[in-house]
Amino acid sequence: MLVKEAVIKRINEICDERGIAVNKLANISGITPSTVYSVYNSDRKDIGIVLIKKICDGFDITLEEFFSSDIFNSLEQELV
Repeated sequence: MLVKEAVIKRINEICDERGIAVNKLANISGITPSTVYSVYNSDRKDIGIVLIKKICDGFDITLEEFFSSDIFNSLEQELV
């Protein structure tokens, strides 16, 4: 799994746990819905840490809590 896929999976996991839709996530994170949806866009290669931090703020969790998931333990090496 690549980093972007893992981040999307983790966002979906937390949204599912909390019953939060993408539009609500955008609202509570202080970002536009189109920005959140762009994370899911296959044309977008990278997701910046500032955007992830805003999403974490919306979830009211730390970056450490976000990344302390088994999802991130077996990422593929990305040498592109």
